[in-house]
Amino acid sequence: MPGGDWSYFLGTDQMGRDLFTRLIEGARASLLVGIFGVLFSNFIGMVIGMVAGYFGGKTDQVVMRLVDTWMAIPGIFFMLMFVAVMRAAGIQGLTPVIVSIALTMWPMCTRMVRAEVLSLKQRDYVALAKVTGSSNFRILTKHIFPNVMNTIVVMTSVGLGGAIMMESGMSFLGVGVLPPQTAWGSLISGSITYMSSAWWIPTFAGVALTMTILGANLLGDWLRDVLDPRTRQSVR
Repeated sequence: MPGGDWSYFLGTDQMGRDLFTRLIEGARASLLVGIFGVLFSNFIGMVIGMVAGYFGGKTDQVVMRLVDTWMAIPGIFFMLMFVAVMRAAGIQGLTPVIVSIALTMWPMCTRMVRAEVLSLKQRDYVALAKVTGSSNFRILTKHIFPNVMNTIVVMTSVGLGGAIMMESGMSFLGVGVLPPQTAWGSLISGSITYMSSAWWIPTFAGVALTMTILGANLLGDWLRDVLDPRTRQSVR
């Protein structure tokens, strides 16, 4: 295997394929799973969190006990079992991985949105909307939802790194993105036996994974500083 030249400047993998091309192909799968996984999880968490925070009472208690129970389940165990069951049922491709990530991450968003809604529903404009006869659905969609969007955007960008890491871990274990598709986790896993003779395969895949997660986390920090009024005031 070439160690790197102008034709294969990142080297080749154990089967002689261009590693740079494989990294680009792996980026497509990892980013697709990460983006859609965190979007679906935040959608589920946003809806449940808004309902729990706005209605309160027994609804809030039931939802929070469900969240506590769900978060007590080991995430990697749940994802492995869920993907195995879905693939045994004939559902292939990236869908099982995306859904498993979404079902693992939604409680975190639910807690954040619920806390935000508990504060928002005490505002004067919500009380005025109730006095004018607005329905609960209208209050949630017209008054509550726009004010939690900043939180959702920040959680999406911050959660993207975690979702990509989950996908990479599953692919490393052989249950994530399956051949002929490739992902960064499967590239690292498939090159472990070649570490002594082809160190560049797991190294460059690991660097790509690390830089992507770091970039997503930095984007989340920047969006939090820009969108959070309390952060802007403290910076000033």
